[in-house]
Amino acid sequence: MVAFGTLDWIVLGAFFGLLAAIVVWVLWQKEEDTADYFLAGRDAGWIAVGASIFASNIGSEHLVGLAGAGYESGMAMAHWEMHAWLILILGWVFVPFYARSRVFTMPEFLERRFNPQARSFLSVISLVSYVLTKVAVTVYAGGVVFKTVLGIDEFLGVDFFWIGAIGLVLITGLFTVLGGMKAVLYTSVLQAPVLVIGSVVILFVGLSAAGGWHRVLSDVGDQIHLIRPASDPNFPWTGVLFGSAIIGFWYWCTDQYIVQRALSARNQKEARRGTIFAGYLKLLPVFIFLVPGMVALSLDKQGVIDVPSADQAFPALVAQLLPAGVKGVVVGGLVAALMSSLASLFNSSAALFTVDFYKRWRPQSSERHLVFVGRAATATVVVLGVVWIPVMKYVAGVLYEYLQQVQSLIAPGIAAVFLLGVFSKRATPAAGYVGLVTGFVLGMLRLALVIFQEHFAPDSLIGRFIAVNWLHYCIFLFLFTIALILVVSRFTPPPEEEKIRGLTFASATSEQLAETRASWNAWDVFHTAVILAVIAAFYVYFW
Repeated sequence: MVAFGTLDWIVLGAFFGLLAAIVVWVLWQKEEDTADYFLAGRDAGWIAVGASIFASNIGSEHLVGLAGAGYESGMAMAHWEMHAWLILILGWVFVPFYARSRVFTMPEFLERRFNPQARSFLSVISLVSYVLTKVAVTVYAGGVVFKTVLGIDEFLGVDFFWIGAIGLVLITGLFTVLGGMKAVLYTSVLQAPVLVIGSVVILFVGLSAAGGWHRVLSDVGDQIHLIRPASDPNFPWTGVLFGSAIIGFWYWCTDQYIVQRALSARNQKEARRGTIFAGYLKLLPVFIFLVPGMVALSLDKQGVIDVPSADQAFPALVAQLLPAGVKGVVVGGLVAALMSSLASLFNSSAALFTVDFYKRWRPQSSERHLVFVGRAATATVVVLGVVWIPVMKYVAGVLYEYLQQVQSLIAPGIAAVFLLGVFSKRATPAAGYVGLVTGFVLGMLRLALVIFQEHFAPDSLIGRFIAVNWLHYCIFLFLFTIALILVVSRFTPPPEEEKIRGLTFASATSEQLAETRASWNAWDVFHTAVILAVIAAFYVYFW
């Protein structure tokens, strides 16, 4: 149980007061059209863009899953957190194409590059994945965090898990529905530093209590290494290095959830610098979430704290090590991460539904009406996420593993289509659609077979198919989809030159290339090099 004192509640109250003040300020700003509501009027600066990308990324999978992964498997999951280089690819490579197209959503970009069918199918994939994985998982983990950290089992006869989870949803949904993208962007500027400061505090307090970094290394043992043998059943180096990159490329460069933050920038320069800033911030999670999980393992072995399960590693550190007041700051950081993650999900889902479905169904709708529909869609996603929680709760023991497996099956097809869509001028509309559908169907087929694997003999054909490492299957599916797109492209009509002008490398005009070149200078290159150097040094140290 956590003794959450008066000072802690005062700190939390101050945090929520600042959030409320930001939302009220946003409400005074006019939101007359969809560009303002969904993309903050395309006028965000690099600080807001970078902070929003980082805060949107930090969610339950970090607060619960990443620290738990550090406790259970050491540095194995650090590969996913060293994807700052993929955020740089978003800024340097893909932002120019997205900016030229003036799109609101990633499905809309696929329509311009391929065809309307590709747009509709990606919208369906995105909405389903948001509701069934990201929203439900984040809300579920939020309930677990609140119950564990606050140490309250029941309140008025109700399981405090539900009070924490639904309370989180209602508060986040309220300020997202009212404030739109501006609320998400500007509250992220507050939430990101609160989260980082709180997590840094727990890191140093934990290291001090454990007896220093060298003692942690001793207690973790061989699990400290990033590169595992190819025979490792969970994280073979052959799968991790390439499979995690495919998943990361999909997430950082093509997913509406993240890319929408970059689309909010006022120009390419601000968007790129926002991704560079986010790249710096993305170097932190390994140290402020995963390493504390290893610290918790060390402290548990030494008998300093009690960690009931891997997923309770971070909450246990907060509950058993921090003094009053400081505990309130860290809990504020936890709340910040959960709220920011949910807010981004709600807003992205609303944008997808409004722009990719409703506006196409009723193109005569006014901008004000579309904003209203976006708010209604946000509320709907909130409800669907809460309704799905009881189903997800039955698999809570493997929640993080389930989430990663789903993402590894969704990512390959989408990543292949976007990659060839931008880099290959010859990729045809029919090929892009076929690749998208085939990649998703094969991914879901694998997921269905894994869920019902107990019905198949291990030595059967299906049993052996299921036994293939999930990261290796991710790589196979990605390569297969690329090959399929290239083959179909040879037998179907190429896209019209005018239609894809500026949307691929080969079709960019000299004016467009000049605009992109003018948007960066030596400082952008320098900071990019610094980030890449830090990543390289990290791999050398933990190899």
